[in-house]
Amino acid sequence: MTTTGLRLEEITAGNLDAALGIQVRPDQEHAVAPVVKSLAEAYAHGAIAWPRLIVDGDRPVGFLMASLGIDWYGDGSEFRSGLWRLNIAAGEQGKGYGRFAVESVAAELRRHGTEKYYVTWHPGPNGPEGFYLGLGFRPAGENSGGQTVGLLELA
Repeated sequence: MTTTGLRLEEITAGNLDAALGIQVRPDQEHAVAPVVKSLAEAYAHGAIAWPRLIVDGDRPVGFLMASLGIDWYGDGSEFRSGLWRLNIAAGEQGKGYGRFAVESVAAELRRHGTEKYYVTWHPGPNGPEGFYLGLGFRPAGENSGGQTVGLLELA
């Protein structure tokens, strides 16, 4: 991976098809929603969703969506921010793009003054638990929709 051409792009009409073309390995499809569902959720959740295409040079290599202050319990008692979705294209995994995505979201959360960075992951085989633990996330001691909630302190 070269970092000179690595960047995040806002999803636009010009790169929508590239974003929709991002597919994880078949054995990972159970662990992350497809990009099309993420973009529908981004539309429905408006200002709190931060979807981005991960591009290396002129090649789309992944997709991420962060949440910026989601109403975690749905009752206004706690708002959380973090990585909502991460899809790295099947042929692009293991090249540092996931790490770049996680670090990019951390930078965005810091810009928003956020001190706690949340992520959820599907437990079990072919899930991303080892990836997130390797980046410093720790289980927060709770589950959400059958997924493990992870936390990384940014402060």
